[in-house]
Amino acid sequence: MAEQVTIKRLGAKADGVAEGASGPVFVPKVLPGETVTIERDGAHARLVSVDTASPERETPFCPYFDACGGCATQHMKHGFYQAWKQETLVHTLRQARIEAPIDPLIDAHGDGRRRVTLHVRFPDRAMHVGYMEARSHQIVEIAFCPIAETTLKEQAPGIARAIGEHLKGARKPLDIQITTTQTGFDVDVRGHGPLKDKDCLSLIDLAARLDLSRLSIHGDVIVERRPPAILMGRAAVVPPAGSFLQATRLGEETLAGLVTEACERSKRVADLFAGSGPFSLRLAAKSEVHAVEYDQGSMAALDKAFRATPGLRRISTEARDLFRRPLLTPELNAFDAVVLDPPRAGAEAQVKQLALSKVPLVVSVSCDAATFARDAAILIGSGYRLERVVPVDQFKHSPHLEVVGILRKDVVKKRR
Repeated sequence: MAEQVTIKRLGAKADGVAEGASGPVFVPKVLPGETVTIERDGAHARLVSVDTASPERETPFCPYFDACGGCATQHMKHGFYQAWKQETLVHTLRQARIEAPIDPLIDAHGDGRRRVTLHVRFPDRAMHVGYMEARSHQIVEIAFCPIAETTLKEQAPGIARAIGEHLKGARKPLDIQITTTQTGFDVDVRGHGPLKDKDCLSLIDLAARLDLSRLSIHGDVIVERRPPAILMGRAAVVPPAGSFLQATRLGEETLAGLVTEACERSKRVADLFAGSGPFSLRLAAKSEVHAVEYDQGSMAALDKAFRATPGLRRISTEARDLFRRPLLTPELNAFDAVVLDPPRAGAEAQVKQLALSKVPLVVSVSCDAATFARDAAILIGSGYRLERVVPVDQFKHSPHLEVVGILRKDVVKKRR
């Protein structure tokens, strides 16, 4: 049943919050002060119409915005959007009782997302290719994605559809990750499972017709026609298929710039949760680096890129699960700085060891403000000062935000 409500505020996920008779109700793609008609589904609602619009509302630039679950904020004017993102970080830190200077939001969207994941589903006799609706498994079919890089924007749906056609016999749900690299598209397909030899041969032919650099299934390479290289500083890295990558080129450059600036006087740096080396390979221009990451393939890619790039200081690598086996205090004390860039869950176990250490500088990079605040609070409680917090918006048009925090502690090191 339809009902009319007034939006009071925005939540952390960009949903509008209205007060209903049975409690708060969350409405997507609305703004504070708007009167809207909704259809409830428990605590969530579907937007039927905007009856009284906010002056901060603008027309979304993507024709799929109303249906697609990928973007959440295209209806916000730019100034309002930036202020809202900044305020969500301020609020999160305040809740954790953290006071620190916060820089203005940095727009790091650049040319757009360099990786997209399209879904192929077979709910009926037809094949459907696109993104999913918000809070749904229904597919919104798209012809292009305007927030992706130019080369990816219009070609990605066609690539996903061509691969889906080749694998539709099994009628399994497929997730097709497509990444732009220096040598073309790197494609990893998830959901199908092991392939028969004839299917592999068919996909090899398809990769040639589509001029893909690399095609893999669940990270297992089917064919690599050209090494799909990613530039990280002066180094060219070929990451493992489907491995982690910062969302935009400018986002990576911005985060790495903040990290290297903070560590410019550090002789020996530990880069923890290092991935394939976006920070390590830039830090090594001035510092000796020890890179630690769970994924052995990422460590191998980093090591290979380091050895092929002249002029860098030594980078040592270690494949290690930092959630189960964090670096211990005696290991940490060998470094002048530690860089952390954990997954969304944060780095609580590692941070507890850092809190006991004599490391004078910690640079914390996080894609989740709440876990950033939790981990920073642990370090602050052990004597670190949070000197600077920088919000970096590489996930533009979404509620997600990158945060860089610089923490220092005065330590007295024993003379040898």
